Amino acid sequence: MAKITFMGAGSTVFAKNVLGDAMLTPCLQDAEIALYDIDADRLEESYLLITKLNENINENRAKISKYLGVENRKDALRGADFVVDAIQVGLYDPCTIIDFEIPKKYGLRQTIGDTLGIGGIFRALRTIVVLKEFAADMEEVCPNAWFLNYTNPMAMLAGYMQRYTNVKTVGLCHSVQVCSEGLLHRLGMQDKLEGRREKIAGINHMAWLLEIEDKDGNDLYPEIKERAKAKNANEKHDDMVRFDYIDKLGYYCTESSEHNAEYNYFYIKENRPELIEKFNIPLDEYPRRCVNQIAGWAKQKEELLAGGQITHTRSREYASHIMEAILTDTPYRIGGNVLNNGLIPNLPDEACVEVSCMVDRTGVHPTYAGPLPLQLAAMNMTNVSVQLLTIEAAVTGKMEHVYQAAMMDPHTGSQLSTDEIVALCDELRAAHEAAGYPIF
Repeated sequence: MAKITFMGAGSTVFAKNVLGDAMLTPCLQDAEIALYDIDADRLEESYLLITKLNENINENRAKISKYLGVENRKDALRGADFVVDAIQVGLYDPCTIIDFEIPKKYGLRQTIGDTLGIGGIFRALRTIVVLKEFAADMEEVCPNAWFLNYTNPMAMLAGYMQRYTNVKTVGLCHSVQVCSEGLLHRLGMQDKLEGRREKIAGINHMAWLLEIEDKDGNDLYPEIKERAKAKNANEKHDDMVRFDYIDKLGYYCTESSEHNAEYNYFYIKENRPELIEKFNIPLDEYPRRCVNQIAGWAKQKEELLAGGQITHTRSREYASHIMEAILTDTPYRIGGNVLNNGLIPNLPDEACVEVSCMVDRTGVHPTYAGPLPLQLAAMNMTNVSVQLLTIEAAVTGKMEHVYQAAMMDPHTGSQLSTDEIVALCDELRAAHEAAGYPIF
């Protein structure tokens, strides 16, 4: 019987999806499921929902338990085979608010702030403080477990775990599964979906759709480029940044335009508001989502727990498929975030890259992707430098590396002077510490 520990179980909807998938997977239906969180109310809500789901779709075959607080964390992890990480250190209030509102004082605006930029840097730092503790506990009480990280900023967190702990770690993101499918739908090319072949490689949230062919082996990029350019020229839509990538860089990438708008120098400029309008960029998008999700969950929780009509259909999330492949030795392919070590030769070995991986009973095995086209490697490197410097800051506890990470960040560095960046980082550090979430 396998044991699955879900860290951050207060992420109720996501816990339902991952654990619901497990309950619909034959080799996991009798699993021991340990729910862990530091928020008693959120943990209880998830426990009630997951317990009801177990009754409804799994004939109560899984053993569900809950563990609250740091003092019970080792017990939650003890003997685990798989640890799913979905924590958000500091939540929306106070930490996301801090990450967005203080930079605004300096004229620095963001869209999502969870992966790169000044928001991504500080989100990583306060989260790595917690991951260090997770890793120490796992090395003691479940040394053979796989750590399946879903928490952002993916490359910084997974990269830290892979380089500086003995925990077997793979980073997982939704964007690889839906990349080409979403692109073809947006361009009215749904007839090309069935049997298509593709190759994706790069870094998390900026992995590149390097090749895409139809079932007969015909290259779809010429038609994609033509349609994407025409769509950007003739209508406002929610994917204009990535379609501009196709036009200017020659390739599409995995994560949304609202994310990629802040991963570069090009689109968000304090003195160029017309670019925000031209590329339909939703500033402050993540705080809006947080507010809506909090309100939406309150309503959904009431409906689900009152009526008890909780069900699930197995999703495309990688977690249950990885567990199944390891337990049954049935090979399964994923897009995983792993240490580079030559997989993409024109990115640093110590970078965390997103490439195709095969999973079987012996674990997760990355495959060689080859060098990226030079302009794509250059785009990735603007992000990789920030990621590596942020990890360096977390490991050394030196503010100079925090400053340097922010200076190298394309959006932050293009908007602020070096002195402004130092002042901003110092103010953010003080605000996080005052809120109870230190960065070292």
